[in-house]
Amino acid sequence: MGAVPNVTPADALAAVRNPLAFVAARWTPDPRTVRRAALAALVMSVVIVVTGGAVRLTGSGLGCPTWPKCTADSLTTTSAMGFHGVIEFGNRMLTYVLCAAVGWAIVAARSQKPYRRGLTRLGWAQFWIVMGNAILGGIVVLVGLNPYTVAAHFLLSTALIAVAVVMWQRTREGDGAPRPLVGKPVQQMVWFLVLAAVLLIAVGTVVTGAGPHAGDSREVERMPLDWETVSKLHAVLAWIVVTLTFALWFVLKAVDAPAAPLARTRELFLILLGQGVIGYVQYFTKLPEALVGLHMFGSCLVWIGVLRVLLALRERPEVVADLPGPSTEMTVGTRA
Repeated sequence: MGAVPNVTPADALAAVRNPLAFVAARWTPDPRTVRRAALAALVMSVVIVVTGGAVRLTGSGLGCPTWPKCTADSLTTTSAMGFHGVIEFGNRMLTYVLCAAVGWAIVAARSQKPYRRGLTRLGWAQFWIVMGNAILGGIVVLVGLNPYTVAAHFLLSTALIAVAVVMWQRTREGDGAPRPLVGKPVQQMVWFLVLAAVLLIAVGTVVTGAGPHAGDSREVERMPLDWETVSKLHAVLAWIVVTLTFALWFVLKAVDAPAAPLARTRELFLILLGQGVIGYVQYFTKLPEALVGLHMFGSCLVWIGVLRVLLALRERPEVVADLPGPSTEMTVGTRA
């Protein structure tokens, strides 16, 4: 057995004052570990969206009727609350798993050598979004699943996914200045695609807020809009996103773009096709819960795909430190 390192009182004090710095001074993860930690945070940010959808689709939104406790007298669900209480409380517990995944990403990024401040900040950004969304989730319960707060809850989860995607991408890049791989017109076209995707997701929350899946079997407030009209607007925006993606693929081929933007665009187009099929089938089959849940998962994949297209338009090389050249005195001495 190896010797156990001595921990001095000064070490213990340092660990209490700044535990991240304490861990970073004693552990250096390899780049693959950092990438996996960032990917775990991204996967959990998608999982929490899907399980949140399961809460709504099973009518368990008020399975725990208050917050932060599950009932006025119990922190956890009780047998009297049945299936709905288990679903709602289980989703609450998954927030701790998400926090653990984000915390692992922060620790891994902070411990990487050399230290990458920007990468660590992306991890902390995820942490604060999770904390904010946890509080907002409690508000959603306290106001009885008000559809506007539910929509905000989902949009904040979408922001979490965006930051997680950026962090995952940055773990595979250097910290050099970004170099564009395509021209300005193509970049502008992709930004239009991103804007259309944001509008598509936002209108999707309105479809949910006005649609039949209120989130609980009790009377729940709905958005005072015609559900079918909003669904048609959502479909129009979906076709705009599909058209922009298809056009982008042709443009990238025409300008002989590098392989990465082309591959990401092709992947996004395939995701959109699958998502479109699910969307139309669920519409014409009166929104069965399983298909709606699958459509929510698809919306996460679409958002990730759009962001990956955007991030593929540039590359960031490693920062190479300049090596010191020979001094003037040394050069003169050599000549002498």
